[in-house]
Amino acid sequence: MHNITSYTTASESLSKREKIGQLFMPAAFINDTEEEICALEKLIKEQGIGGLCFFHSRASAATNFEGKKKIIVNTESLSTLKNLIQRYQKAAKQPLLISIDAEWGLAMRIENTPQYPYAICLGAMQNGLDLIEQVGKNIALDCKNAGIHWNLAPVVDINNNPNNPVIGYRSFGEDKNNVTENAIAFIKGTKEAGILTSIKHFPGHGDTATDSHLDLPLIDKNIDELWDNELYPFRKIVASGVDSVMIGHLSIPALANGSKISSSISKDIIKGVLRTELSFKGVVISDALNMHAVSKNYPIKGELEWLAFDAGNDILCFAENTVEGIETILKNANNKAIEESFKRIWLLKEKAINQIDNHKLQAVDYTTLLTKIAKKSITQIVGNTNNFMNAPFVGIDINFKEENTFFTTIKKEKDFDFYNLSDTSIPEIKAKIKDKENILLSIEAPKVKPQNKFNIPKEYWALIGELLETKNVILYIFGSPFILNHLNYKNTKSAVVAYQDFEEFKTVAANHFLGKINAEGKLPVTIS
Repeated sequence: MHNITSYTTASESLSKREKIGQLFMPAAFINDTEEEICALEKLIKEQGIGGLCFFHSRASAATNFEGKKKIIVNTESLSTLKNLIQRYQKAAKQPLLISIDAEWGLAMRIENTPQYPYAICLGAMQNGLDLIEQVGKNIALDCKNAGIHWNLAPVVDINNNPNNPVIGYRSFGEDKNNVTENAIAFIKGTKEAGILTSIKHFPGHGDTATDSHLDLPLIDKNIDELWDNELYPFRKIVASGVDSVMIGHLSIPALANGSKISSSISKDIIKGVLRTELSFKGVVISDALNMHAVSKNYPIKGELEWLAFDAGNDILCFAENTVEGIETILKNANNKAIEESFKRIWLLKEKAINQIDNHKLQAVDYTTLLTKIAKKSITQIVGNTNNFMNAPFVGIDINFKEENTFFTTIKKEKDFDFYNLSDTSIPEIKAKIKDKENILLSIEAPKVKPQNKFNIPKEYWALIGELLETKNVILYIFGSPFILNHLNYKNTKSAVVAYQDFEEFKTVAANHFLGKINAEGKLPVTIS
């Protein structure tokens, strides 16, 4: 890919229409058909768009968040992505700015790529900023290798609503200082590898029970509450320096002069709070404009794109009506507003594209990094594991996979029976443990989101409840700590959260049970 010209040269040579094209960042899908790829190439050539945001497939896109379209598995997604980026860059007159959501690595969008721990796990570490910085750096290096300039991360929403259907595990926790410090460390690591970042979802998406992919959430708090909590990470991180801020689709009347308009199209929130009160000078990018929180309210093509730009967004992410959007902005916008946004975008592109590549920068070994994080994050909620050290016990594995490293690791040192619900029925398990007192219970939910009780079947929940009432239970959770909200964990002899279902985390948890390591983590959220 060729370098990009200076802003001065571009400003003089690009027409007003071409400058407006630079505002647009439509979605690109890794698993598109050849016909769909050609259509996007045509759009790039004819409309001179400024960048692309990559998603796995149309079935996995934002508006199908809880949809029923079948998601295609493509084990060659990474090589497909690399080839598509090169192909789309060739179609562009000006170099494209390539972005992706890689909050926990390219694995968020791409199969067979490294997946790093969720933010909620990182937030459980005490004195773990160096490890979070390294996570940011490793993810950034993966992005760079793929041809991506911009990781639309980290999430700096404060996780203060356990029923949040879309943020939850993506947040570092409920403490504003913890969220801020961890996000700054992530940004530092990402920046060192030469990749751009974006903090999201301004003004703060944590305290919502509505998924903005599907509808517009309302946060009805007063200004003092918002300023002290939701806005705190944004205030601090903007002051410390960040490339861009992503605007969420949220209704926050206290910040919008009483209006229930979405923050993503609110001049009061973007130009008022972010630009004026927080003095943010960088690029403002909208959250995906196809999300139903806003898109379903503006059926006229180009209207939403205009409203988003007029409110203060520089980059229109996942704009579905690029051609009509360009025409509407060209018709309505003044030259000064266009030039200001164009300048911010172009300088960001210069920063991303014209940098000197540092080939000496190396990623830390993946397994080593995960093991360190697992040791620092594992959290003892109640009790201790000494109860079972010399007593006989039975293992019960609520897992949706055939093998569990947690139990097989313990089995190397202790003789015990264990049963997996994937191959042993609940009646069979009850019969086998009828006369047993001590149970080592491992729970690994099939889903990290809280809807439908993490997709754990109701008969499994019934068994868990019965075990906690009738047996001596030591419990290990490999997933969201919010699983604990659905069970009486105080009835356990010990309850431990290991956060991730990775092999490294299961090995660490096994060693914790065996008394070889201490639990160093602290819950980053409150369990009711």
